[in-house]
Amino acid sequence: MDARAKTGVSIRSAAKRYGQVVALDDVSLDIAPGEFVSLLGPSGSGKTTLLGILGGFVQPSSGAVWVGERDITFAPPHKRDIGIVFQNYALFPHMSVGENVAFPLRARRQPKGTWAKKVADALAMVELSGYESRGIGQLSGGQRQRVALARAMVFEPQLILMDEPLSALDKQLRETMQIELRRLHRKLGATIVYVTHDQREALTMSDRVAVLKNGRLVQIDTPERLYDRPCDAFVASFIGEATLLDVTRAGDDAVRLGDTILRTAHPLPRGNKLLLAVQTEKLVIDGGGVQNGNVNRLSCRVTEVLYQGESLRVFAALADGTAISLRQPGGHDARRRIPEPGAQMSVTLDPQDTIVVPA
Repeated sequence: MDARAKTGVSIRSAAKRYGQVVALDDVSLDIAPGEFVSLLGPSGSGKTTLLGILGGFVQPSSGAVWVGERDITFAPPHKRDIGIVFQNYALFPHMSVGENVAFPLRARRQPKGTWAKKVADALAMVELSGYESRGIGQLSGGQRQRVALARAMVFEPQLILMDEPLSALDKQLRETMQIELRRLHRKLGATIVYVTHDQREALTMSDRVAVLKNGRLVQIDTPERLYDRPCDAFVASFIGEATLLDVTRAGDDAVRLGDTILRTAHPLPRGNKLLLAVQTEKLVIDGGGVQNGNVNRLSCRVTEVLYQGESLRVFAALADGTAISLRQPGGHDARRRIPEPGAQMSVTLDPQDTIVVPA
């Protein structure tokens, strides 16, 4: 596995056009050896096209793809030394678990005498030791996902691609497998490119997240910086739960929202058209305790409170009718801290959490 951990990926000005339709538009991206990078975006953003170019299933109209020191732009899929986990796992139902995992070894004509050990090692990595003789139909969804991952790793590829491999699982199992995949990645040190449309999944698993829109790379950053420092209105609204409000510049470190001045701890973007990205969990109900002159305060009227299990979603309106929302932990006394619909309340927003993006 050491060779794989030393291999990075470089995508250089990759583009894909289908007639007049631009599926991918001049995307450049460097992925460090051993890094876990997620491609995140809505339908039609180009993330699956980019993964297809990496895997050799889609030929780019222009640009180049390098894995380590090797140009693989037009190499066929079976000569790319890349492991792939598909959305539907693509396991062979008539084969046992062991036969499924051994299939890449057979396809690459590796010595048959090495198959048993390599299959056993791959299954041990995904905690399925002893499952070699099981049928695919005898496995749960999570176990099938692990078999697909073992099959992708068994021939020690330089790169592993994953195309929404958890989307068919139920919510609880999907979240469990996210942690398992993250743990496995740390154990192996593999270079992984992962496609998802689930923002929480991307933030949970990735070293960095690449956000795509309309075929273009909008922003790539760590989950923390992507969430706390979005580069524009699209990223701010797509990552997490953010309400975008029109504001005007009120100095070098402040904006005006209606009659209220809000200070920010971050440099304001250029231009006159600005938006305040208010993330639901960054707004805090003012308990009326010790006054803190460093925080921003907004007065609003509660319009609706929704119980959502682990949290409460509170909808409110500012004095001019502008709608905002905030999310509060759903502890046993959370409901009594929130005023009833129709009542006034004050909420605070720390300058560090006051995010302004270009409109």
